Amino acid sequence: MKALLIYPQFPQSFWSYDRFMQIAGLKAVLPPLGIITVAALLPQDWEIRFCDRNVNLETEADWLWCDIVILSAMLVQKPDFHALIQKAVRLGKKVAVGGPYPTSIPQDALNSGAHYLVLDEGELTVPQFLEALKEGKERGIFRSVEKPDVTQSPMPRFDLLQRDAYLMMAIQFSRGCPFNCEFCDIITLYGRKPRTKEPHQTIAELQYLYDLGWRGSLFIVDDNFIGNQRNVKRFLTELIPWVKQHNYPFTFITEASVNLAEDDELLQLMKEAGFYAVFLGIETPDQDSLQVTQKLQNTRNPLIEACRKINDAGMLIYAGFILGFDGERQGAGERIQAFVEQTSIPQPMLGILQALPNTALWHRLQKEQRLLEGVGVTEVGDQNSLMNFIPTRPLAEIAREYAEGFWTLYEPKNYLRRCFQQCLKINSPSHRQQTMQFSPGKGLRIVAQVIWLQGLRRPEIRWQFWRQLWTILVKKPQVLNMYLGLCAAGEHFWEYRALARERITQQLGYDPLNVPVLPEPERRTKVLSTRRYAKTTNL
Repeated sequence: MKALLIYPQFPQSFWSYDRFMQIAGLKAVLPPLGIITVAALLPQDWEIRFCDRNVNLETEADWLWCDIVILSAMLVQKPDFHALIQKAVRLGKKVAVGGPYPTSIPQDALNSGAHYLVLDEGELTVPQFLEALKEGKERGIFRSVEKPDVTQSPMPRFDLLQRDAYLMMAIQFSRGCPFNCEFCDIITLYGRKPRTKEPHQTIAELQYLYDLGWRGSLFIVDDNFIGNQRNVKRFLTELIPWVKQHNYPFTFITEASVNLAEDDELLQLMKEAGFYAVFLGIETPDQDSLQVTQKLQNTRNPLIEACRKINDAGMLIYAGFILGFDGERQGAGERIQAFVEQTSIPQPMLGILQALPNTALWHRLQKEQRLLEGVGVTEVGDQNSLMNFIPTRPLAEIAREYAEGFWTLYEPKNYLRRCFQQCLKINSPSHRQQTMQFSPGKGLRIVAQVIWLQGLRRPEIRWQFWRQLWTILVKKPQVLNMYLGLCAAGEHFWEYRALARERITQQLGYDPLNVPVLPEPERRTKVLSTRRYAKTTNL
């Protein structure tokens, strides 16, 4: 069998870092770990060609060569995913699809013509798919209620990647999360019992990447790296001597729940292993909203203190924030802005709440007859989407707070100030770099571009840039690379905030930043007059 494995393109989004990629001479932030793991599950006698369309496009010769096309996609990749299915069908090729998007909404892939839906987790469903092919079946949907033992997961095919095109490499240690946040689809997809690989298994993946020549940053893509704290400590205890023996070839970033700050031992182990950053799902500083959405782990201790402890452990904080929870009080956006300023989180990901398919929130809103069709991320496919349900406070108010918050947070002076303050807060080891790493050539290119763009070309931030850079050089030179990397990323966010505002304006039918806040009765009328919500009479 000749299999063409394709990973669809991402649109411009918060995490695409488009302008930064251009500055650094890179093509994509992360490799597609899921589909290269699927590649390792396919029979050894198959011929495989792999194409990540975010790095290079496949050729017409690739399409003519293959017997079957295999696609994996997340929801944000929706447009290109469907275009690829339809092209394969036109060319008479069989199409197999999998990944989070078709697993959550299988009918979409069927509607576009996919022949085989290999859903849920591939360790259990890829063998079902291969057996169906042997039996000559023309179509099939393959699912599994069971969750696989990830200690049996194969080594991903890192050799298929054009590794020098990526900002970071990626590995996975665990799947699943023990918490029960109402809006989250991770527990729907992977369960609430975190399953982990064995330490030696994960270190073997690191060794393979090392042997392939990778040096630099590495994302541990677990949705909650510390979901099983006992096993993650076992892994870190074995990882520390490995990175020391190999002279710290990688620095690590991951995602974790805020209760990371409650475990001093875990923080110390992550610091010793070379973790330079962590993404936290903070969501909101409003305690009542955290209670409503069942994110109770964020209510146990003060969130600002948790951020301070994580900075003290040498880690930069990335964080997600959400507007639109039920019962949310007016001014939630302003309170998020104030929290971000207090903690100096450089790159807050601000979004509007979405009811993702099959989540607890989805089922509750469905029961309450509050779900809306044709709007939201499941339809639009990007992060700048108005909510796909009827909120408990006026939509216009939420949209304005989102647009205003995003615009203000990523105003260049505000952004650079937070980058500077965050770098000063981080208790980074003085004897080694604990930051995102680049090859010497790419590092010099980034430095030159940042100095040209922000130190010379932008008069509104020029003196702020030089003043902050000098202070970093004098007071904390070990975070210089981190600071310059954050500055370079600002070029992406300064473009993206305009795109976010434009997308919200298109959905509303007016620019929320150019419309004054209206009294309540008028505001309800204004919301009802927008194109997408005209039929929502009980809004």
